Amino acid sequence: MKSPSMPPSVLLVDDSKDGLLVRRALLEEQGFDVHIAVNGEEGLKLFQRRSFDVVVTDYRMPVMCGLELIRGIRALKPLTPVVLLSGAVEPLGLNQENTGADVVIAKNSSEAARLIRSVKRLINRPPTRKPAASQRRPLARAQA
Repeated sequence: MKSPSMPPSVLLVDDSKDGLLVRRALLEEQGFDVHIAVNGEEGLKLFQRRSFDVVVTDYRMPVMCGLELIRGIRALKPLTPVVLLSGAVEPLGLNQENTGADVVIAKNSSEAARLIRSVKRLINRPPTRKPAASQRRPLARAQA
């Protein structure tokens, strides 16, 4: 349980500099302690070094895509809540069952409100997550 004086920590992973800046500012305005990584590999290394209350990751990134990052997170700490962001949610059929994420959000005009609402909800829910179906049927690797 977090101390009331310590803000919830968020790991934000995205290869887009603009995406990182905007989402970081948005989450910090809500009082979250945000740490950033520019690809999945860097995100996983940071995740291995410290604990986060929530991970927010982009889907398509070089070096290691969001799905690979989610699999790595689930292998290390299966109950860590994860939000997956993508500009191709519908065309690729991305959802919680086939990605392993707790929440999948499309990058569109309602993304900011959904992201804030989802992160707050995930931080406040009890850790009862079951292993995701993505560990049985992974999607094809995302291309940068």
